[in-house]
Amino acid sequence: MLLAYVVAALHAAAVVLLLSGALLALRWRWLVPVHLAVTAATAAVHLAGADCPLTTWERALRERAGAGYDGGFLDHYLFGPLGTTGSQVALWTYAAVLAPNLLGYGLLLARRRSARAQRLATARQDHLGQPLERGRAHLPPLPVQRHVDDGPRVEEHHR
Repeated sequence: MLLAYVVAALHAAAVVLLLSGALLALRWRWLVPVHLAVTAATAAVHLAGADCPLTTWERALRERAGAGYDGGFLDHYLFGPLGTTGSQVALWTYAAVLAPNLLGYGLLLARRRSARAQRLATARQDHLGQPLERGRAHLPPLPVQRHVDDGPRVEEHHR
């Protein structure tokens, strides 16, 4: 029965990551690929109409111990105790998954764009931190050699 509890805890962690992974990725960027993998796996199981493998594994372990249950993980641990059933549960579940993740990934993209704009602004400054003129850099003038027909060469600075 202990292994069934471990699988249930792992399943609960996967659900929490699915719900809040993008928001957590605002703090820990390494979570982005983990969250996307969990989201893709969950979507694949859901779209295939299959039972979640973690639910199947947990229920099998519980049945061996004589404490099995019917239905899915969320039905057993969340919706059943709340007394909710029906199609509205699915709608609220999708909303609960989409809303925080759209917010989190939107904030991540905004942060990334802001950092990129800051890098570009910094790159457009000279070594003294002064903004560069639009279209060309403030560089010291280059010496230009000019020839006078019958006179000596005159060196002057040209802009």
